[in-house]
Amino acid sequence: DSEGGLYVCMNTFLGFGREHIERHYRKTGQCVYLHLKRHVIEKVPGASGGASPKRRNAKLFLDLETNSDPNSDDSEYEDEAKLIIFPDHYEISLPNIEELPALVTIACDALLSAKSPYRKQDPDSWEEELQASKHAKTLVQLDNGVRIPPSGWKCSKCDLRENLWLNLTDGSVLCGKWFFDGSGGNGHAVEHYKEMGYPLAVKLGTITPDGADVYSFDEEEPVLDPHIAKHLAHFGIDMLQMQVTENGLRDNDIKPRVSEWEVIQEAGVKLKPMYGPGYTGMKNLGNSCYLSAVMQAIFSIPEFQRAYVGNLPRIFDYSPLDPTQDFNTQMAKLGHGLLSGQYSKPPMKSELIEQVMKEEHKPQHNGISPRMFKAFISKGHPEFSSNRQQDAQEFFLHLINLVERNPVGSENPSDVFRFLVEERTQCCQSRKVRYTERVDYIMQLPVAMEAATNKDELIAYELKRREAEAARRPPPELVRAKIPFSACLQAFSEPNNVEDFWSSALQAKSAGVKTSRFASFPEYLVVQIKKFTFGLDWIPKKLDVSIDMPDFLDINHLRARGLQPGEEELPDIAPPIIIPDDPKALDIDESSVMQLAEMGFPLEACRKAVYYTGNLGAEVAFNWIIAHMEEPDFAEPLVTPAFGEVASSGAAAIGIVGLDNQPPEEMVAIIISMGFQRNLSIQALKATNNNLERALEWIFSHPELEEESEPALDMMNMENNANANILAETGSEGPRIKDGSGRYELFGFISHMGTSTMSGHYVCHIKKEGRWVIYNDLRVCASERPPKDLGYVYFYHRIPS
Repeated sequence: DSEGGLYVCMNTFLGFGREHIERHYRKTGQCVYLHLKRHVIEKVPGASGGASPKRRNAKLFLDLETNSDPNSDDSEYEDEAKLIIFPDHYEISLPNIEELPALVTIACDALLSAKSPYRKQDPDSWEEELQASKHAKTLVQLDNGVRIPPSGWKCSKCDLRENLWLNLTDGSVLCGKWFFDGSGGNGHAVEHYKEMGYPLAVKLGTITPDGADVYSFDEEEPVLDPHIAKHLAHFGIDMLQMQVTENGLRDNDIKPRVSEWEVIQEAGVKLKPMYGPGYTGMKNLGNSCYLSAVMQAIFSIPEFQRAYVGNLPRIFDYSPLDPTQDFNTQMAKLGHGLLSGQYSKPPMKSELIEQVMKEEHKPQHNGISPRMFKAFISKGHPEFSSNRQQDAQEFFLHLINLVERNPVGSENPSDVFRFLVEERTQCCQSRKVRYTERVDYIMQLPVAMEAATNKDELIAYELKRREAEAARRPPPELVRAKIPFSACLQAFSEPNNVEDFWSSALQAKSAGVKTSRFASFPEYLVVQIKKFTFGLDWIPKKLDVSIDMPDFLDINHLRARGLQPGEEELPDIAPPIIIPDDPKALDIDESSVMQLAEMGFPLEACRKAVYYTGNLGAEVAFNWIIAHMEEPDFAEPLVTPAFGEVASSGAAAIGIVGLDNQPPEEMVAIIISMGFQRNLSIQALKATNNNLERALEWIFSHPELEEESEPALDMMNMENNANANILAETGSEGPRIKDGSGRYELFGFISHMGTSTMSGHYVCHIKKEGRWVIYNDLRVCASERPPKDLGYVYFYHRIPS
């Protein structure tokens, strides 16, 4: 429904806007295009009468995703299709059986009737029209005096307080089904239906003045209940008093006014909408807010703006014939959508006057839909390709990985985030030390809970909360732990114990401690608050804390100093490699698994990494993760092969020779992690029949080969150099860094609402033109109270010296 419509190439079936169609014609010579246009016709006031039921507009035949409602009461929509012949722009209206060859007519008909590719690719994310339940009109409700309180809900058959359903016949509150990710319930609502036959239930927490989520156990699908208001009133629930947040998420008196949902989204405050270049929102495609928040922050950085939007003509001119599969093209397209201002225009004065006269407010259909960008950037990734909520920090690292692997011009924009970390590891017994460097992109700050300044209030709140829970009363007003930022910074700088440390000085396992410092400071410092951790049940949980993040940050005191006078280095001796005869006999070191999982990697991938590297510690396992994270089964559960079995190529077991006569990737990764180059590691394993100990001896006895293998180093770096915590590149020039002062100013932060990374919602606050702006999916407004103390990922820019 844009002004120029959509041009579809009849050879490749790729779609182009009017401003890009000439470029495609010049580039490919393709001259036949199908031009699609949706026309908007304003209805005469009162023409609809307000009584006719909504139905599909018969004049719409295109399955296109648009910002407009095709069944609107105020406008009518009509689709038009015609063939355009370049270069003369000769037009042939459709349908036109007389003038067109049969094959062309068939092709046009097939294209016009085709379903959206995203509907095929992602059917679960498209809502189908719900039907009214056959039980709604005749539903019998028991007069048993049940009244549902506005809070304190709990399953009547277990202790669950989430995913609760209210049976509309007898008022029972019961839990729903169990889901594969550990959420859901014990299925008591279904059991109740099978026992009693009461067919309809409404999900608590979804009730708003506009309706609620209703499920029919008998019809086995979500349904509409036209009489939902009456059915809820039977149990004392007034729909008109229920409120909902901007994102359709439940937000009434169950959550106190200090809940993070209200504070982070600045609910209850009238926010002024912002329009123009750089103030464009992004449509939520269903749990895609993590992507929107990260991309808004990324494209607020000048280096990314120049690299993609500034180079847009060149990127488009040199894009492949299928630009939907080109990373730089998709980045440039998204950046242009966010920064051009074409999709963020204020309403016309006439529209505002009409809204005032009708006493209604209609949201403007501004913003962009990142559906193609998400489909490409998440392709092949087990998590981001799903419709589940994800970790914004993980997605940021995934994006940086793709930026590194798809250079655009001579300068890589991700250089602004890259810095070197110096790790000092000390053997507590011999007091000897080892200094190593690695590349990183995020500073991860631990939450120093023990330093909370309001401990007495927290203890009193916890007592009141438990009392209210036992008495089924509304919970008390939330008290959030207040943590000084200085305490978190202190916790970051303190030494950490190294699990299973092997001391080369003692030639045995010993106690060891590790300290991290900045060997260089990045141009843009990204700080992650480690709010997410794991409970005893291995379910991720979130620390709901308030941290006084500073607007100005000075971390020059964390500059690395290298080997100090009087310090003695640990000998450069590799630990012995012990491979069990039976792969199943190897136990998994859960402490190493936890260390990797806290970095944000999937739990099953961490278990596989520790298993396939022989429990040699988190660092060696981390190298395995970097080498395998692009594999399709990366996050699949660990399957240990039986003794004598040959493992699959994606997860070859230790000690098993690959079918292609190549050494197992896990053995190669172990040797690479010790500082040797990939091709030399492969050569050594081949020469020793894949015996790790003999392969190491072979390498030490052939030092001349290590020098000859330098040219292969660049290829290894291209494959593995772009993710968090990767080892520093060992080329002669080293990794590209933009070192400078450690003084920074805050310019943006991403906040998360919810109990874990598997659920909730993300928004982004960015400081532009001297004031804070909130980006909440399609909604872009001037921020009145930016919640800087509740953020998850913070973006700082270096202050020029």
